[in-house]
Amino acid sequence: MQIDPRGQRFAAVLTTLVLAAVLVTGSVWLLAAQAAVFAIAALAGPRHSPYGLLYAVALRPRLGPPAELEDAAPPRFAQGVGLAFALAGLAGYALGAEWLALGATAAALVAAFLNAAFGFCLGCEMYLVLRRLLPAGRAAA
Repeated sequence: MQIDPRGQRFAAVLTTLVLAAVLVTGSVWLLAAQAAVFAIAALAGPRHSPYGLLYAVALRPRLGPPAELEDAAPPRFAQGVGLAFALAGLAGYALGAEWLALGATAAALVAAFLNAAFGFCLGCEMYLVLRRLLPAGRAAA
């Protein structure tokens, strides 16, 4: 499946804002909501996530066609990585390990910010490295 890369940057902007708010407020519920967004994007695909749907309804009709499309597998993998960090952050809050909660949330925030500000998808790059290292058919999609 091919997706509009501008939708991924839009999602990264929203993710950056949500994760920054989590760090400022310490809101476990907000982090849980972001984890749900990550889970939907990882399992159903970025186009079907709440942020993807918002992009499709609110922004995409106002923009011209994308210059290029990209494979959905790397961003989908990246959303799974984001989910892992969000779950680690939730575990930190649940266990009273604030260092884990803040560290995991901050790591996810850095990755989201890199994509939002510079178009550099850290999780996508991880996906590509894993595809090169693992035998064919073994990389997560």
